[in-house]
This record gives sequence, C-alpha cells and structure tokens, in this order.
Amino acid sequence: MGTLILAVTSLLLYSIGTALQALSFRGRVHTNIAITTLIGMLALTAHGLLIAETVHREGGFDFGFFQSSVLISWLIVFLLLGLNLRKPVQSLFLGVYPIAALTIIMGLITHSSSRLVPQDSYGMLSHIALSVTAYSLFTLAAIQAALLYLQNRQLKHNYNSIMIRNLPPLQTMESLLFEMVWAGVVMLVLAIATGALFIDDIFAQDLAHKTVFSLLALIVFIALLIGRYVKGWRGITASRWTLAGCALLMLAFYGSKFVLELVFHQGG
Repeated sequence: MGTLILAVTSLLLYSIGTALQALSFRGRVHTNIAITTLIGMLALTAHGLLIAETVHREGGFDFGFFQSSVLISWLIVFLLLGLNLRKPVQSLFLGVYPIAALTIIMGLITHSSSRLVPQDSYGMLSHIALSVTAYSLFTLAAIQAALLYLQNRQLKHNYNSIMIRNLPPLQTMESLLFEMVWAGVVMLVLAIATGALFIDDIFAQDLAHKTVFSLLALIVFIALLIGRYVKGWRGITASRWTLAGCALLMLAFYGSKFVLELVFHQGG
C-alpha cells in the first residue's frame, strides 16, 4: 500500500478520534471505550504500516529526525490505548492524536539526513527501543502533568468548569502521573545503561549533548520521586518538576537530532 494512502488514512482516523474526544469532552456526544479503542486501533494499524514503509530500509532501519518522530508517536498511541483499557486516561487522546497526526504530516513534507542502523546491530537496536519507549512514556507524563496543572488551577478559580467535570479526581490524576514517571524512569535507566554498554563512546561529539541532557533529566525525575515520598510533593509542584524533566529529555533527543540532521545534515 502506498505511503501517501497510509498517511492520509492515519490522518483521517486520528482526526475522527480527536473530534469525537473533543465533542465528548464538551458533553455533545457520548463515547465508550469500545468506540475509542476501535478508532485508535485502526489508526494505529495504518500508522504502523506507514512506519514499515518509511523506517525499514534494506539492511537496516532509518532513525532520522522525522522517521523517529513518527515511530515515537506510534508508540505513544499504542501505550495510551493499552492504558485506556484499565485507567481513566481518555482525556489524553486530545493531546496524543494531534501529536501523532503532526508527526505524520511533518514526515511527509520534510526531509532529514538518514540515520541508518543495521538490522543486525542488536545492542544498538535494544538501546534505541528502550530510549523510544522512555520518550513515549515521558511524553504521556508531560501531557498528564499539563492537565494536572490546569486542573489544580481550575479547582481554585472555577470549580464547575468543563475540565473539572471531565477529568478524573485530583488524587487519581496524581497517581496516574507518578505511575507514568516511574515507568519512564525505569526505561530511561535501562536506555542509558544499554547505551553505555553498546555505544563505543557515549560521550562522542555527536552524542555528548544527548547524554548530558538525558542524565540531567534522569536526575530531575529521581528528585521528583524522592520529593514525592519524602516531602509529599503533589499537584502543581509535581507538574512543574515533571514538565522540567520532560523538557530536558526533549532537548536531549530532539535538540541533538535537529542540530545534527537538519542544521549540519549529518547522516548515519
């Protein structure tokens, strides 16, 4: 199936999913988990086939800037659909679906230098898989933190707002946030460890920026978890620390790839 057809199909399904979630959020329509999951799975399937067309190359995998973004957004949707079966996370679709659609559009209309990883480089591929999973979990955590921040503000100024009526209770939102952060920290630690094992020089010129910012992000997240259990950090404080850590992690990944591939046009 052609790349353009798969991209258009994915965009259409993500648009339908976003529209339904927005209407449900405003109380205009009622959606259930079955409908949400069906639309999400159809979009995920088209999105996955698109990745097979754009990321997989003869003899390896292309992890260029936009190809990686399309892959990460696919995994974010995948993780969220799984969480949605047992956790009240439907509100996150309003942020995740547009992000997925945007990465697909950017992947279609732009070009970056190829970063080809041979398919028999199992150590490097395991590092990339763990890194992508960590980035995906922390993206979900960032959206959750933003919603938690807004929820706290709304509770102080407009207790009966649309957001307050639609979001789960504050305690549930906080619990979900810290579950995401814990899972992300585990994946990030494993990603850094495999990088140290399988990358010859993890502080090489083109990896130093990524390594330093990833370690700084890890320190922020660990400090957040310690603050949670020692000082009882929650609400706006937890949201700010989460967003700060996610910002550092995004600088580690997207900042380094943007400079290397789109500014200096360095391929792999």
